Amino acid sequence: MHVKFCGFTQLSDIHTAIRLGVDAVGLVFYPPSPRAVTPMQAKTLSAAVPAFMSVVALVVNMPKDELVELANTVPFDIIQFHGDETPEECEQLASAVKKRWIKALRINAEQHTLDSVRAQIDNFAAAGASSILLDAYHQHKYGGTGARFDWSLIPEDSALPVILAGGLDADNVATTSALPIYAVDVSGGIEQDKGKKDAAKMRAFMKAVKRDRWQNETLSEPSNKSSQSILAK
Repeated sequence: MHVKFCGFTQLSDIHTAIRLGVDAVGLVFYPPSPRAVTPMQAKTLSAAVPAFMSVVALVVNMPKDELVELANTVPFDIIQFHGDETPEECEQLASAVKKRWIKALRINAEQHTLDSVRAQIDNFAAAGASSILLDAYHQHKYGGTGARFDWSLIPEDSALPVILAGGLDADNVATTSALPIYAVDVSGGIEQDKGKKDAAKMRAFMKAVKRDRWQNETLSEPSNKSSQSILAK
């Protein structure tokens, strides 16, 4: 199971995520969000991220010229379209900056069915998405609500690898292990306040997800020596 921590605003939190071995870090470029960062802030944060760890740029209905400017300023790896972008718009925008991309779908049990979710995923797959992110629907927000949706609406035969978001934390993420998903995405579940991460919550989350890796570890930050001993097993 892969893990993305999203909504970073502080360099110290990035460093903690790196030491814990998270697979991807997300930066929010949506000004109404309390977790939003400016391109210059993001440039500093992303510069600390090592090779083989992805930087994901979360955007919401961002115009092409702004996305191009962002890509010229911040060395991110993947675009996460989290607004109302159509498959065609995602493909065109991503092509303009030559980046891989994922699309977030906000799932509403009152409007969606398993077939309709599967059909939407098919459309984004055809447009070139690398993965699909499933999050809870909120009438007035594009994400970061901390709410869960009905997981029975996750297709078993998705055309794209599924990233699960919405209401996850160290106490419930282990229950996702049986779901047909590729990765989990968490923001509020590892925070002490919006945009400010909690180191203990981050460690507990990683321990809950990466059980094999952490089987002989405590909640303390893993050292290089500990990592080497795990790899030797």
